[in-house]
Amino acid sequence: MKNDIHDLGLVLDSKVKLVVIESWDEMRVLETLTGLAVRRGLGLHTWSVTEGLQRLGFGGAPVDESPTLEPEAALRMIKADPQPNLYVMCDLHPFLDDNPRLVRLLKEIAMNEAAHKPTLVLVSHALKLPAEVQRYAARFSLALPSEDELLSIVRDEATRWSERNRGSRVRTDNRTLQQVVKNLRGLSHAEARALARNVICDDGAITQEDIPELNKTKFQLLDLEGVLSFEYDTARFADVGGLLNLKRWLAERQAGFLEGKGIDAPKGVMLVGVQGGGKSLAAKAVAGLWGLPLLRLDFACLYNKFFGETERNLREALRLAEQMAPCVLWMDEVEKGLASGDHDGGVSQRVLGTLLTWMAERKAPVFVVATANAIDRLPPELVRKGRFDELFFVDLPNAEVRADIFRIHLQRRELEPAGFDLAQLAAASEGFSGAEIEQAVVSALYAGQAQQQAVDQALLLRALQSTAPLSVVMAERLTALRQWADGRTVNAG
Repeated sequence: MKNDIHDLGLVLDSKVKLVVIESWDEMRVLETLTGLAVRRGLGLHTWSVTEGLQRLGFGGAPVDESPTLEPEAALRMIKADPQPNLYVMCDLHPFLDDNPRLVRLLKEIAMNEAAHKPTLVLVSHALKLPAEVQRYAARFSLALPSEDELLSIVRDEATRWSERNRGSRVRTDNRTLQQVVKNLRGLSHAEARALARNVICDDGAITQEDIPELNKTKFQLLDLEGVLSFEYDTARFADVGGLLNLKRWLAERQAGFLEGKGIDAPKGVMLVGVQGGGKSLAAKAVAGLWGLPLLRLDFACLYNKFFGETERNLREALRLAEQMAPCVLWMDEVEKGLASGDHDGGVSQRVLGTLLTWMAERKAPVFVVATANAIDRLPPELVRKGRFDELFFVDLPNAEVRADIFRIHLQRRELEPAGFDLAQLAAASEGFSGAEIEQAVVSALYAGQAQQQAVDQALLLRALQSTAPLSVVMAERLTALRQWADGRTVNAG
């Protein structure tokens, strides 16, 4: 808080008479302003629509403060104050629409830079000033807590829990504790304290099982719903058949990303390949393997009919992803939002420019996993070396991997893999993707229920024989995709 008081004091020294602070943590803003007023011997006055103008009992000369619930009356009193007092108005933003008198009063207060005139601070969770006032105002943001402060907050909540529970200690391990601290980054002090309290209070422990719920709650606090969605269930790499090269690559870079050391921290990967080959499952598994929240960017939700809104939606989504950092950002079927074309008024080109700029300049630990089915539709600027750490090709699984996929899906449905000839199933599913193998297992289950018999080898073989895989239906496209990937990508298998 000391740094915030110092920095806010510099803003006042610049003779700016209108300051805007956007924050969800109103109490901390008021504490900071109180500290500044005490340090400088200023009178501090607060206003809200429920309490009107109130004067705190220190510093400055007294001011006549008859009830001023109406914002216009409060602003007129502030304008007439002959003392360099500090005024704080909380949640004034609903009154600024279609009220020219309030706008004019704000402008007149802001334009009077005399040393003996008061300073007005507007506090709200979000506040857009009218254009005629905006250039006279300064915006200030409270510093978010550092990792040391977040660790102190978690330990403080653990101490409080112990005191309430007769000295019982909160159970955790250092790795999980550090992971919780990292995942609290981007929140205010009050939000971080509330989340730390929730993690501890349910069972007096901080465990790996708390991480997904913590990430989900953080996502809800940051109000990311819309263009971004939170993927709650992230797959384990044990649930992904094959992709051994990708798994090895990620394992080698896990520590480098999570510890964030050096200028060569991993940035992301692009996965290209056939539909149903496991690209989306692999994207989910990266987050599960690294213990990070997974955010999915839906390009279909980005597009807006109003000029400039699509790019603004993308910028907002990327900014909020940085607030969730460290995290994995999954751009699914990226070609649908960035495919080059001349029939959208240049929107896709502007979206591409916004994304490329962010990818080049971002500092927050956001690991990007982009998946694409039609690589030929992607602009060359996105797939060139340097945008992603690596470009992986996810081909159809070979026989060994297909057997592993059968084992995974049979176990998931409480069927004992040892009771099946996995090698025969793998041979019968030549050309099948992982998704098609899963659907064959599901189809056999339904057939077994209909015939009132347990799923056996014959039912599975019959389900495979009745399926025409994409490798047959779209053989030409698959051949072209393999030809493109040869020499340009690393095989993920």
